[in-house]
Amino acid sequence: MKTENTSRRNFLKTSSAAVFTLAIPDSVLSLFSPTQKTFKIGMITDLHVDIIHDPDTRLNAFLNEMKKEEVDALIQLGDFAIPKSENMHYIQAFNQAHSNAFHVLGNHDMDGGYSREEVVKEYGMPYNYYSTEVNDILLLVLDGNDTGSPSYKSGYHSYIGPEQQAWIREELTKAKKPVLIISHQPIAGIYTIDNALEIQGLLSEFSDKILLAVNGHAHVDQYIQVGGINYLHLNSASYYWVGEKLAHLSLSAAEHDKNPSLQFTCPYSDVLFGVLILDPNQKTITLKGKKAQWIGPSPLELGYSILSPEMQKQHVNPQISDLRI
Repeated sequence: MKTENTSRRNFLKTSSAAVFTLAIPDSVLSLFSPTQKTFKIGMITDLHVDIIHDPDTRLNAFLNEMKKEEVDALIQLGDFAIPKSENMHYIQAFNQAHSNAFHVLGNHDMDGGYSREEVVKEYGMPYNYYSTEVNDILLLVLDGNDTGSPSYKSGYHSYIGPEQQAWIREELTKAKKPVLIISHQPIAGIYTIDNALEIQGLLSEFSDKILLAVNGHAHVDQYIQVGGINYLHLNSASYYWVGEKLAHLSLSAAEHDKNPSLQFTCPYSDVLFGVLILDPNQKTITLKGKKAQWIGPSPLELGYSILSPEMQKQHVNPQISDLRI
């Protein structure tokens, strides 16, 4: 396992000047307070403490860099850590790292038989979906794990139901501040929720208030715009999942023995995360990300076929990309 000093050197070596910038629409800009200063949010998703071989190193690297960045808030976008006793120190470390530390409920956070209510309680979340104001920004944290999807067949639920939709509409209708939408499952782009078009339509009604919608879950690097809303897929902190048919050893046999699910992944050499910078004076949103490398073969080299080779080359990479819009 890497030491903290090694992790720091690797961060400096592999960090990119990954900058993705887009203009904030005037309608959204008008909602900022006249005294609003630049606002920075540290964001990480899909750490998967229960799968990756070095979660301590990755989480520590993220938290240390966010302290240096002096961010105004931290958000983890789900699939963080099953709240069993041996994982509680990860949850506590995140919660104690900042006075504004927020969780999103991921589908894998409820693995091992934990209920949604149990995870919400152990994470210290106010509810499975909620709103909160930070520095004159309204965060709407959604829960894409609702049951009741008409198209559900099997596996994890990926749906935002009528009750939550009504709450979203109510929150956006009364919002007097610029809104940042946060979810685990994607609403647009790759691997979306079952009722993606329905939720896209709902959010588009309030495009004059929404800064950005950010999600995790897909372990891809993607930015798209749909219906006047900017959607950003934040890549996983740890790996891309390729499944049982492409099981392989990317690390030592001993490491795989300790972490049996690792064989179904293509791990990243270093932790990935981003810093979202909202600057109303410059009228921009900027994402600073970082790049890593594959440990072992890439999904494309293994013959992964759920996404096309073209989609993999564009979106399935161990990075939060350099992208300017």
